[in-house]
Order: sequence, then structure tokens, then C-alpha cells
Amino acid sequence: MAAHRKRKQRPFAGPAGRTAVTLALAGAASVAAFDGPADADPRLTPAQVRAKVDKLYEQAEAATERYNGAKEKANDTLASLTRLRDEATRRTERLNTSRDALGVIAAEHYRSGGLDPAVQLALSSRPERYLEGAALAERAGARQADTISRIRKELAEISQLRARADDKLVDLRARQAELARHKSAVQRKLDDAQRLLDRLTARQRAQYAGQGALTGPGTPTTGGPVQASGSRAAAAVAFAYGAIGKPYAWGATGPGSFDCSGLTQAAWRSAGVSLPRTTYTQINSGRRIGRSELAPGDLVFFFSGISHVGLYVGGGQMIHAPRPGAAVRMAPIDQMPFAGASRPV
Repeated sequence: MAAHRKRKQRPFAGPAGRTAVTLALAGAASVAAFDGPADADPRLTPAQVRAKVDKLYEQAEAATERYNGAKEKANDTLASLTRLRDEATRRTERLNTSRDALGVIAAEHYRSGGLDPAVQLALSSRPERYLEGAALAERAGARQADTISRIRKELAEISQLRARADDKLVDLRARQAELARHKSAVQRKLDDAQRLLDRLTARQRAQYAGQGALTGPGTPTTGGPVQASGSRAAAAVAFAYGAIGKPYAWGATGPGSFDCSGLTQAAWRSAGVSLPRTTYTQINSGRRIGRSELAPGDLVFFFSGISHVGLYVGGGQMIHAPRPGAAVRMAPIDQMPFAGASRPV
């Protein structure tokens, strides 16, 4: 029987097998090269590297604004949760005061030779149980009924507060997960950009850093603040000039570093005007204006996704926080694709 058993087939044995393995590995390498990071192509010119880095920074800034929005919502949710928990604590303290009052009644009953069953239930370790009987308050005396009614109300309100707090906690965890996703997206883009920049020479990196642009070489500018039309706008412009030279840091709102919307928010906050946190909400926070109407202090927005913002200072110039590795600076608004403008009110 064993002599007639078929020999196990090994389709990739011998020279044919080695050839197949070689081809498979080559194919896998091709797929990896196709699916790999943007900087896998060694033939990119310095100009192409800079263009890819610009695009990655644009994408990172869009992710940063989503991160800023998620962080703002998470902070609001946490504040709401804290308020609910604080209120539940205050209500619980009031409940304990009411239970102490029942204790006084119980002591009086004990001294008089008896303890009402309703009071016994109310003083139990599970006070909710004494409320299950609909006729409880009727069976208690007048003083007991009033105190028990108060406890009934407090327990119901505490229960509602705790339920709302539980919902807020679920919401907060979802916000925190969203925050982590956006943070990871930002970091990936920045890491990819840095790997590309590492392929440039030190001189080329210095030239790129000096541009301060997301796209285009930019034009050096000089001069002091342009006179703004109103005192608040003038204060915002003055703040922006004072921030020149401070580093970009994603998610930062000052005073030592800024991202783009963090800078505009801080500038207008110094003038007594509260702006929302993100570019895509700031553009709708004031009166929308056309490019021909621009005046110092206006907010100017860029890219189709409204992912970058600067503070217009006149003469076709803005002050903005450009990108990682570049300090807050003045730049022409023609440096990036213009998307719109708004005037805070």
C-alpha cells in the first residue's frame, strides 16, 4: 500500500521554486514601493521635495484645526461633567441634612417608646427602598411626611444628575478618542514632512525655513504697524506685531508660541473680542468681507478647506504663524490661495 502512495507535490521546489520566490519578493517590493510614504522616490528634486513638504504642512494644519475643534469640545464636555458632579455632591449633602432631620424624629419616637416603621425604612442603608411604597408619606406623621417628601425630591434629582453625568462621561471619552485620532494624523504628517526635509542639504533647509510659506517663496517685508480703522482692530494688530518671532507650535494659543488660529484668537482677545478656536469657525464669527474691503485687523483665510488664517495688517501683508519650524512673521497674502476674509465685531 505504501509503495502506491502518491508522492507529496512541492510546486516550488528546485530551480523553478527559487525563481518563483524571487519573482514574488520582487512583486512585494514593488507593491511596498507603491504603497510607501511620499518620500520613497529618491529622484525627487529639491523643488519637488519642498512642494511635497508644503502639501504635507497644509494637510497637517488642516488636521491641527480639527484637533483644535475636538479639544475645545472635549474641554466643554469636561466642564459640563464637572458641573454636574459638583451639583450632585451638593444635592447629596442636602439629602444627608434631611436624613439627619429624620434621625431627630427617630430619637423622639424612641424616647416615647416606639419607632414608626416609615422612619425605620427612611433611615435604612438603602433609602431608595422606603420610597417604593406609594402611601408611605401618608402613613408617616406630619413632620415625617414633610421630611420624607423633601428626601423623595432630592433622590429623584440626584438620580437625574447622575444619569446626565454618565451620559457626559460617555461623550467625553468619545471626544478624547477623536482628539487622539486628530493628534496622530497631525504627527504623521509632520513626521513625513521632516523625513522629506532631511533629504535636503543644510543650505536648502535654511532657504526653505526662511521662506515661511506653505506655498511659494514669499517676499521679505519691512515697516511698522499700519494704522487700523478702530481701536480694537489696532490693539489686535499691535498684539500680532508683538508676537513676531515667536515659534509656531500646533495647538498653541500663546503666549510663548502659536498655531495660526491660536495667534488670531489671542490677538483679538487682547482687544476684548472673543473668537472661536478654529479657522473654520473664525471665518463665520464676524462680518464676511471681500478682498477689496480688507483693512488692518481683518482675518484672512486660505486654501479650499479654510485651513490657514492670518491677521491682515495693510499693504497686502498679514502676520501669521506659518508652520512648524517657522516663527510668527509678516508675509504677503498672495503667498497662499486666498479663500475669504472676515471682520470681527
